[in-house]
Amino acid sequence: MPDCNPKILVINPGSTSTKIAVFEGENCLFSKTISHFIDDLIHYNSIVEQYEFRKDIITGTLELEKVDLSEIAIIMGRGGLTYPLKSGIYEVDDRMLTHVRKGVWGQHASNLGPILAHAIAKDIPGAKAYIADPVVTDELEQVARISGHPRFERRSIFHALNQKAVARLYARSIKRKYEELNLIVVHMGGGVSVGMHSGGKVIDVNNALDGEGPFSPERSGTLPIGQLVECCYCGNFSEEEIKRMIVGEGGISAYLNTNNMQEVEKEVLAGNDEYSKILEAFVYQVAKAVGEMSTVVNGSVDAIILTGGIAHSTFITEKIKEKVGFISQIVIRPGEDEMEAMALNACLMLNGELQIQKYPH
Repeated sequence: MPDCNPKILVINPGSTSTKIAVFEGENCLFSKTISHFIDDLIHYNSIVEQYEFRKDIITGTLELEKVDLSEIAIIMGRGGLTYPLKSGIYEVDDRMLTHVRKGVWGQHASNLGPILAHAIAKDIPGAKAYIADPVVTDELEQVARISGHPRFERRSIFHALNQKAVARLYARSIKRKYEELNLIVVHMGGGVSVGMHSGGKVIDVNNALDGEGPFSPERSGTLPIGQLVECCYCGNFSEEEIKRMIVGEGGISAYLNTNNMQEVEKEVLAGNDEYSKILEAFVYQVAKAVGEMSTVVNGSVDAIILTGGIAHSTFITEKIKEKVGFISQIVIRPGEDEMEAMALNACLMLNGELQIQKYPH
């Protein structure tokens, strides 16, 4: 474990909650999920307008928990929708703050991460604010950007923070450098992203936010384009309704009226044929995406890592293993501990394993 003495405050804003934690190195000293009532948030016109409200709650909670802010040296905020960035750790600066406030790549609760980290760091002498591996982390090779039409370019939007963290932890566990390995990392949560990690970069990955790859509990994944175009122009659906079909109300939720994979698995084990058919298709699409990624490195894959909340299911991971085990060994790292991942990045920075990068100007 890295030798990190400075205390690290980690902030992870969600749409109706804010998770905070204090670490000493990789040892979590305190963590809490602060839930926000809709009645308190409804008065704000945008997510970023909530920052003072959330900042006061964070500092008040830390005070109640008797956390001495003067001991905090590093504040890690969940990286927002900045301009696309190379993987790594970035000190929050004015240009980054301007971009997340404007929502240059979209509006999302994570845009509050760098804003809150910076605002709290300003009140602590010597403290600095950082983000690491935001969802718009972009290390795609040029060939992976080509979509099939010059009007469209493939984008890198995926579970970068967790994918990078589990890949680095796996490399550490086998006493190898992350940069030496070819790893396929499969994050399975509300969305599914399948990334090819090679030479320390995610050189290809599906856009897990808005329309590529396997379907998931809430997202439709890659759809038949012709039918989608017809749907857009049939006059029966608004743009917003189409978008919800793709993200939020697609995938397993659309087929089975639930996004709860434990419920789906329970129905499958009880012999429900409809649930079995959809779960089989989910496994099929995830496995097919893994096979596709293996071709990017000519089949030279050191390991396939299954992560995210769905990886807690032995039933599902075993089914995926049956289909892709011939490619390489399978490693299971269930869950998505974003707080731990941000603290890990801070430790790697303190140890010199990760260099602080400047936000592009």
